[in-house]
Amino acid sequence: MSGVDAVGRAGPGTAATSVLFVCTHNSARSIMAEALLRARGGDDYEVFSAGTHAGAVRPQTLQVLEEAGLPTDGLRSKSVREFMGRRFDFVITVCDRARGECPVFPGEGQRDHWGFDDPSEAEGSEEEQFEVYRQVLRLIEARIDRFLRVQRRRHAVG
Repeated sequence: MSGVDAVGRAGPGTAATSVLFVCTHNSARSIMAEALLRARGGDDYEVFSAGTHAGAVRPQTLQVLEEAGLPTDGLRSKSVREFMGRRFDFVITVCDRARGECPVFPGEGQRDHWGFDDPSEAEGSEEEQFEVYRQVLRLIEARIDRFLRVQRRRHAVG
């Protein structure tokens, strides 16, 4: 089986499960989810993230991903428009606002919503703000691990 390249594209002959994480700005939560599922899911997943109103990846996001030992190369904020016309097995919104604004993708598989608080709205000292980013990363990590357990069970049965 061919692998998934550095930007998440499956090589020829793969049956990778395609997942798109959607947030409003694609600057924190969806980027974290993309990085985590790529790292944890390996070649079995083709993973992307996008924003309904794409902005820029927050430096705090990249820092907490790097602290967690996750690769950040190639992570960038993307618009959902980049993915229009593409089929996904899963489209997962990670913020309430994006849930209401997320377009329907043709041939879309399962749509899910995993709501997480926006770490960019954290107040307090710089360190307190970073701790909020770390906490959101831990929550997303737990949800990714649960997702992977369910998917592995489904594939073992099916």
